Parts: sequence; structure tokens; C-alpha cells
Amino acid sequence: MAGESKAVGKDEVREFPNGKLEIAKIGGAVIGRATFQPGWRWSESVKPIAGTDSCQSNHTAYVLSGRMVVKANDGTQIEYGPGDVMIATAGHDAWTVGNEACVLIDWTGVKAYAKKA
Repeated sequence: MAGESKAVGKDEVREFPNGKLEIAKIGGAVIGRATFQPGWRWSESVKPIAGTDSCQSNHTAYVLSGRMVVKANDGTQIEYGPGDVMIATAGHDAWTVGNEACVLIDWTGVKAYAKKA
């Protein structure tokens, strides 16, 4: 029926140390809800899966809760928190800050993120 909406569920869940990525595929879009627990750091938790020296995904995300620092390969560092829109280009490390999980919605960088071969 035209104009009818429907709920979209999780199509895939990728787990990694101290975190997980829940993925929904909507048409051609791949959207992820990521949860990074306190102590999560890309270079420790995801680097072994990715096999690269730094994260090579481009992320555009909205932070729902918690805090995260993203440090680019050139040394530029930005901290994000609830309500922030995060833009992180390929070539970075990231980690949670504080004792609260960082939860965000990412609509550009999840297609291959933490995907095991």
C-alpha cells in the first residue's frame, strides 16, 4: 500500500572486543548502530579484524550517548559526545572516554566495518 511504513530489524550483528555493530539494510543504504563499551579502542579491538594500521572507513555518525575521541593519522584529535555529528575520514584511531558506553548511529562507514573475511 502506498505510503505504508514498516519496522526495519537488524540484518546482521558484528561483535568485537568491547563492542558491537548492529546493521540494518534499507534499500541500498547500510546503517549501523554501534555500541562501544568503556575501554574500547579501535587499534586494540578492531585492528586485528581490519588488518590495517588505522581505520580506513569514512564515518558520518550521530552520537546518542557516551563519549569518543577520534584521532586522525595526522595527529588531529576531536572528542564527540551526545548530540554531536561525527565526521571521521579514513585514517584514524578512536577510543571511548569515561565509564559510559558510546552509542552512535553511522550511516556511511559500516558496510565493511569489523567484517570478518
